Parts: sequence; C-alpha cells; structure tokens
Amino acid sequence: MADQDISRLRIEKPAQRERKRRNKYIYWIAGVAIAVLIALGFSGVLSTSTEVKGATVSLTYPSQEITLLNASGYVAAQRKASVASKTTGRLIWIGVEEGSRVKEGHVIARLENEDVAAAREQADANLKASEKGLDQAKAELKDASLNFERNKGLLAEGIISKSEFDASEARHSKARAAVESAKAGINSARAALKSAEISVEYTLIRAPFDAVVLTKNADIGDIITPLGAAANAKAAVVTIADMDSLQVEVDVSESNINKVRMGQPCEIQLDSIPDMRFKGEVHMIVPTADRSKASVMVKIRFKEKDPRILPEMSAKAAFLGRELNEAERAPRITVDPAAIVTEDSQNHVFIIKDGTVEKTPVNIGEKMGDMVAVSGVNPGTKVVLNPPARLKNGSRVEVLEK
Repeated sequence: MADQDISRLRIEKPAQRERKRRNKYIYWIAGVAIAVLIALGFSGVLSTSTEVKGATVSLTYPSQEITLLNASGYVAAQRKASVASKTTGRLIWIGVEEGSRVKEGHVIARLENEDVAAAREQADANLKASEKGLDQAKAELKDASLNFERNKGLLAEGIISKSEFDASEARHSKARAAVESAKAGINSARAALKSAEISVEYTLIRAPFDAVVLTKNADIGDIITPLGAAANAKAAVVTIADMDSLQVEVDVSESNINKVRMGQPCEIQLDSIPDMRFKGEVHMIVPTADRSKASVMVKIRFKEKDPRILPEMSAKAAFLGRELNEAERAPRITVDPAAIVTEDSQNHVFIIKDGTVEKTPVNIGEKMGDMVAVSGVNPGTKVVLNPPARLKNGSRVEVLEK
C-alpha cells in the first residue's frame, strides 16, 4: 500500500509546467478570435461585397427643358484700350497697377516734361508781353486821336497848316494799325501758349473712359513712343477695359443660326463660377460668317453684373425658348430614377459611403428630362443604380467602373 502511494508521487519538471501554461494561453486566444470572427460575421463586415453601378446626385436647372441651343465662347470687353502717349519721352511716374479702377480723365502716368513745361512758360510770358503791348498801342491811339481831332478844328480856323494836319492824321492811322497789330500779336501768343499746353498735356497719360486696368505694360524709366518702333521702347503703358461693356461672344454653327434672334433670353454659365447661372440676352448677331469654322459670332450681354466676371473667361450660353421666371431659375437636386427604391410607400436610395451603403429616405418631386427631383440627399452624393433586392443597410459594395 505504501509502495503504491509512493509510485503515484511524481515531481513535475519546469519544462512541463511551462508547456501547460503556454497551451492554456493559446486556447484562450483562439477562443477570443473565434468569438470576434463570429461577431464580425453577424455584422456583415466579413461578408462578400456586392457589385453595383453608381450614379451621382446632381443639380439640374429647369432652363435645360426649354433650351433650344447651346454654344461656348469667351467673355470679352466691348470697350478696351491700350493707353499710350502721343509723344515720345521717358516714363517718370505711374499711378496704377493691375486691378486699379480709373475714371475718365484720370492721370494714369506721366512722362518727363521739363522741356515742354519751359516752352509753355515762355509762351505764357510772350502772351503777357503782347497784352502789355496792346495797352501801349491803345494809349498811343488815344493820344493820336485827340491830337487829330484838335488839329482838324485848327485847320478849319486856319491856325495850322495843311502839312501839320496831315502829320497828325498819319500818326492817328499808324496808331490804329499798331492796335490791330497788337491784337493779332496777342492771338498769336495765345495760340502758341495753347500749343505749349497741349505739348505738356501729351506728357500726361489719362484714362479715356471709366475702366479697370487689366495689364501694366511699362514701368518707370522706360522710353514711351507712339509706335514703339525704337529699340527697348514701349508703346502702351497700360491696357484697360470697361467692365460694364462685358459680353459673351460665342460661335453658332450656320446650320443653327436660325434658332437665334435678337433679344432672345439666354442663360450664361462661367467655368470659373459653376454654381451660378447669369441672365442674358442676345445683343448682336454679327452680320458675317467665318468660312473656316462655318459659324456666326453672336454677342450676348449680361443682364446682371457681378465683380467676379472678368474678360477672357470661358463661358457657355444656353439660348432659351422663353424667359424664365424667378422660381425656375433655382436649380433642383436630381437623381436617376433607377436609383430610387420604394418599400412600404417610402422612397429611398442607397448612398455609397466608404465601401458600404446607407439606406436614406428621399422625397420625389417633378420629373426633369431623364432625371427626377428629390430632397433628402445632397448634390455630389454617390448612390447605387438599380439596387439589387438583397442589398441592405450597411452592406458592402464594390462600384463597377463604367
């Protein structure tokens, strides 16, 4: 009996204890992993992805329903000028830069003008001297007139001789001629002064109309010449444009020009401002065709002003069949009708977000061409097109490329 008890006693080695402890730890980790996998399977994370086609919720304008013709072109200023000087000189001052607004007659720049300014001062001095000469001639005429009248009476009384009377008469005539000469001299001096003032004015470069400076083509120290023919010389100092004269110029095919008429309402979209449509109307159908493009230029004026509209911006114009009312100018959120699913009298779409879908209720509005107006989703949202029946909220999807 004692031998049997002794045989049952075993001393467990350290390696055996370590192996048991490790196996226990492995079994525990495996159990946790199995539980996590089961939870993920029930949540759908480990489920296979469903292949679907995607569509984008977009903004649609009601004007698309009454558009007769679309054309593309550019914004162009109808009043634009390269402002230069009529004389040659060195630029010593410029008071504007790109984007500056100028008023008609506003001095934009100034050329050196010491020489013409001196000529103006000289002409002004000559005019003043001529005016003083006229005063002197008038005084001489007055004295000669009195003497002539007095001698006329003395001659009748026989007090003076005929020769003395003739001398006074000649003096009187000479004085009158001197007055007329002085007056002519004043007119000449005034003309010379005006010419000198014009020469000075040529050195002041002014804005010809209210405008905005588009480009600055010269800087202080540059030689400005009317033709810009000299080496390193500049012709235009700045280029300006009247922003109130901006119009969209588009080319319309000859085959479609019969759809365009004067005063026709238009809707203008600028690539730089894609979220807005501007009201416009046909201002001019240029009475000639471009044979190389088989097109006719049409000019569309803006009925609304916006400081963001700039020359040379690319634009698209829609020629409308009628004028839009205010309610029709607002865009509608639209989606392909194939993306809408109806369950229990409730319409919804499946929004694609991070590889899964989110079932979202929507309200259906008017039909707009191939699209339908909806509310409850935002423009730019990706939705499932023709959702399969097995698709549920949270399902994983893979969007097929078109």
